[in-house]
Amino acid sequence: MEVEIPQLESVKRQLMNHQRPKKPKMLVVDDEPDNLDLLYRTFRRNFNVFKAESGVKALEILAEEGEVAVIISDQRMPEMKGTEFLSKTVPQFPNTVRIILTGFTDIEDLVDAINSGQVYKYITKPWDPNELKAVVERAAETYELLNQRTAELNLAQAQTQLLATIMEATQVAVNRESLLTTIAEAVAKQFQADVCILQSIRDNHLVPIQGHYSNKGGVEHWLDRDPIVQEALTTGTVQASINIAADPVLSTLPHYQISGIQAHINVPISYRTRQIALLSVQWKYPCQMSPDDLTTLYLVAQQIALAITSLNS
Repeated sequence: MEVEIPQLESVKRQLMNHQRPKKPKMLVVDDEPDNLDLLYRTFRRNFNVFKAESGVKALEILAEEGEVAVIISDQRMPEMKGTEFLSKTVPQFPNTVRIILTGFTDIEDLVDAINSGQVYKYITKPWDPNELKAVVERAAETYELLNQRTAELNLAQAQTQLLATIMEATQVAVNRESLLTTIAEAVAKQFQADVCILQSIRDNHLVPIQGHYSNKGGVEHWLDRDPIVQEALTTGTVQASINIAADPVLSTLPHYQISGIQAHINVPISYRTRQIALLSVQWKYPCQMSPDDLTTLYLVAQQIALAITSLNS
């Protein structure tokens, strides 16, 4: 669900600029060194290419590097056939697109692998470079499409789960502090934040009533002297720094230096134009949220406003 809110756009641009596209990863697997080097040279310009001379080595690389967009594997290799190796990658990396190179007529193995979804396409040896490039290009596009659909599904599930948590917390909360604490923890865990603070506002100023969560236990209380927070309170808009270490002003502030916080997003929570709380989400690494995640956070803030006012009624 796309929410166009002008106050979010500058923060979304920060997120997009910080997360500039990187070359997709590719893994090439072949027990023949010449083939392995040829595959590497063919695709290194457009991909971050990893090489493995066996299925066993390839599995080690995946364990260390994580998901890759495309795997190209020879079929006939010692120790482990290509189809056997690829089948081992499916459970952990379902979106990875797999291509088999074969110089033999292993039709039965290949048909089984293709029918079971383990192999996207097979290419016969010696391969035509242009044909292989075209296949890999389509494979990379397929991977991006699968990831996009997965991200959309995850976003919808995240929104539903967070909203359900807030509604449930509203029903069982005994006071405002318990409600705010439950919500702060849910938001922190959903967005993998190190710290989340949900603090009440009265007359556009922070008041002591709050809920907080930290994955390390204690929480430092410095929001009242933070310029990002003050800007959020003054303007009533979302304010953030996605990479505090790169900010010449914020990086010099003692509370950021001591706490180690490297990214900070603040969402004022309003009800009928009156600010009632501030949601502060903090990370000890540059923020990896997507623009869609920010939209989810904004929708959650609206639900929080309803939860707080419902508790007071």
